[in-house]
Amino acid sequence: MQQRVRNASGAAHRTRAPTALVTAAALALALSGCGGGSLAPRAKAMTRVSSASGAAAGAGTGPARSPGGSVDCRRTRCVALTFDDSPSVRTPRILDILRRYRVRATFFTLGRDHVVAYPGTVRRMAAEGHEVETLTWSHRILTGIGPAEARKEITRGRDAVAKVIGRRPVLLRPPQGRTSPAVAAICRRLGMAQVLWSATASDYETTDSALITRRILARTGPGGIILLHDRVDPSNRGYNGTVAAIPGIISGLRAGGYTFVTVTRLLSPAGPRPGEVYRDGPLDR
Repeated sequence: MQQRVRNASGAAHRTRAPTALVTAAALALALSGCGGGSLAPRAKAMTRVSSASGAAAGAGTGPARSPGGSVDCRRTRCVALTFDDSPSVRTPRILDILRRYRVRATFFTLGRDHVVAYPGTVRRMAAEGHEVETLTWSHRILTGIGPAEARKEITRGRDAVAKVIGRRPVLLRPPQGRTSPAVAAICRRLGMAQVLWSATASDYETTDSALITRRILARTGPGGIILLHDRVDPSNRGYNGTVAAIPGIISGLRAGGYTFVTVTRLLSPAGPRPGEVYRDGPLDR
């Protein structure tokens, strides 16, 4: 059975109508310095959503409003930048970029072989104001295992983070976005909400940084939750162009009038609510 997905207003999710395209100048700015690459298959993306707004705003390395401060995403064009599969050997580079552009992101971490292997990086994420949440312990598909095993996957991933930073995650991203009422019930009992996404670059199938940037700029709308991956592909079929795309994504969306916030800020004040499943923030204003 399909789990009903809600947005931050509490209403059942509806697909946003396209708004305006990113301006040509913003796109040119965003794509400067991006490289190319090849294609390979992986899991399918969830949903394509609206294009970015053309409203002008400061780009480049200008300051972003604090996601923990006075930003009200019901009245501001907010987006949340999220990373799956963290941490990796590339995470310090991602953190350097986010610090330079004054953006706070949400990292969905894997416990086994990731949090356990890079505890110092996880501590740095938290110290620099990013949200450290969980993608489970070992990326098992929760809808393909029984409730007891699913709960164990979630709690082991959650507890691995808590052991490092002293705070238990309250957000779960189910691997590959696959969830169900049974998984939602487990999360409700654990006091956790599930977070999917509304815009993805399918960066698992390409190393082309310019393509990754273009996809995100075209697919992101107000309240969008952006999915990127924080991992290395030794075969160079995917993932390896993501880090280089981040500056262009930030600059392009800022030029389109967007403010970057964490997922929790995006979902405030209505959420996140335990047991709920979110794919985006407040509906279009």
